[in-house]
Amino acid sequence: MKTVDDVKILEFPELGDDRGHLVVVEGKKNIPFEIKRIFYLFGSDQYVVRGQHANRFSEFCLINVRGTSKVKVMDRTGNEKIFNLDRPHKGIYIPAMIWKDMYNFSSDSVLLVLSNEYYDKNEYIRNYEDFIKEI
Repeated sequence: MKTVDDVKILEFPELGDDRGHLVVVEGKKNIPFEIKRIFYLFGSDQYVVRGQHANRFSEFCLINVRGTSKVKVMDRTGNEKIFNLDRPHKGIYIPAMIWKDMYNFSSDSVLLVLSNEYYDKNEYIRNYEDFIKEI
């Protein structure tokens, strides 16, 4: 069973010179899975809570490429951790079967999400009590 201790902070190489910065994220190199899906969240204010679900199979890497946000993760034993995403070369890895809430978005926040699975609505657990009971 995965726990919040399996959620890891990831630091990506920040390259660049006087022309600007470049951050490289590569599947199976600096994130632990092959990337099959990419999406991003923007336009949410600080009072909106996104996520509020767990996934049976999907693993995620979350990176605030602009602005800031917070991510609260919870496991099925009730343990939780909060991560502050505040730099475009820092992310978090979230394995499958971890509950996640994203919130406290800055007005300029763009939260990039990379996943190892294509979208499948049937692998989402959207009720926390069902998540706790899941085998």
